[in-house]
Amino acid sequence: MLLVLIFALLSLSVLPPIPVQAQGRHKALILSSLQKLAPIRDADLTGITRPLTAAGYIITYLVDDQVTVRLLTTQLNDYDVIIWRTNVYTREHTTYWYVGETTNQATLQQYSSDFSSKLLDSSHGIIGASAGFFQNHFGWGSLSSVKVAILVSSVSLSLAGFLLNGGVRSVVEFCSSISLQFGVVDYLTGTLMRFLSEGFDVADAVSNTVTPYLTMQPRDPLDSVQIPTIAFTGDSTVTIT
Repeated sequence: MLLVLIFALLSLSVLPPIPVQAQGRHKALILSSLQKLAPIRDADLTGITRPLTAAGYIITYLVDDQVTVRLLTTQLNDYDVIIWRTNVYTREHTTYWYVGETTNQATLQQYSSDFSSKLLDSSHGIIGASAGFFQNHFGWGSLSSVKVAILVSSVSLSLAGFLLNGGVRSVVEFCSSISLQFGVVDYLTGTLMRFLSEGFDVADAVSNTVTPYLTMQPRDPLDSVQIPTIAFTGDSTVTIT
C-alpha cells in the first residue's frame, strides 16, 4: 500500500504544468445600447464577433435594457475587450450617452445622487450617462483589466480620458458625429476587429482600417470620399491576442 502511495506522489510531481491558455480564455463584451432604434445587421455583427472567436475570446453580447447602469459601474473590469455601440443626445447643455436601460424605480433610487446632480438623465425614457458620471465612477485602476475599449458613438473622444484614467490601456473612438444607421460604422468596427484579432497593435489596426478610404477615388468627380474619423488614445502598442 505504501509503495502504491509513493508511486502516485511521484507521478503527480512530474505532471506538466497547465498551459497559460488553458487556465482561462480572454473575454470580450459587446454592448448595443440602441439596438431597437438602430439594429446592427447580422452580417456586421458576425464581422465583429467572428475574429474575436477565432482569436479565442468568449463573447458576451448585450442589447438595450440588458445594458444597465449597474453593469457599467461594476462589471466592465471583467473583460479584456469592450465594444460599446451607442450614441449621444444633449439636454440642458450636457451631453449624455444612451446606456440602454429604460427608466425604472430601482435604478432611480440606487443612483439617486447621480440623477439629482444630472450626471445621469432619464428624460428620454432611456437612461443617459454624462462624462461626469464616468469621471466619478471610474477611479484610478478600476478598469485595469481592460486592454482595449472601442467606443462606437459620436464624439466619444471625450470619454476616452476617463477610461484611460480607470486603467484601460487603449481606447479607440469616433471623434466626430456618426450615425448607427446604414451599417457603416458597424462594418468599420468589424474591419478594426479583424486587424486586432490578427495580432496588429492598436495603432496599426486603426491605420489599416482608415487607409483604404484615403486612397479611394469617388465614382463621380463631384462626390467626395467620407474618411472615417477613427482615432485611438493611450498605448499604441497594445494587442489583444
